[in-house]
Amino acid sequence: MWLYINIVLILIIIVILGYPMINKFRIKSVAKLVDNRQFSDQLVGGQLIDLREAAEYRRSHILGARNLPFSQFDQSISAIRKDKTVLLYEAAKPTITVRAALKLKKAGYTDIFILKTGLKDWHGKTKKGA
Repeated sequence: MWLYINIVLILIIIVILGYPMINKFRIKSVAKLVDNRQFSDQLVGGQLIDLREAAEYRRSHILGARNLPFSQFDQSISAIRKDKTVLLYEAAKPTITVRAALKLKKAGYTDIFILKTGLKDWHGKTKKGA
């Protein structure tokens, strides 16, 4: 009995500790996770996509960004060109951006960048709304 409990506990620990490493590998396999400067360098000629919901986007977004909320991403993916760099961001650390990048990669997109810190720590130009 104790042997099974120990095995289950060890498996739980492995999953908890292993998930961040697996997620990091998933990110690297589909997109480049970059800082503010690297992200900014890609803006010219790239497609800047804000994955937050419309209300958040209206409050503030990176200048030049298009809003394609992740909740509607599957329906909007065809609006993104495959021949141009895709730049994704959200509010903070990447969670939905990784999921969006996975969907893009699966659909044949190849040049995908994710803003590591999200809009929260963006140092470039933003547009403020109401």
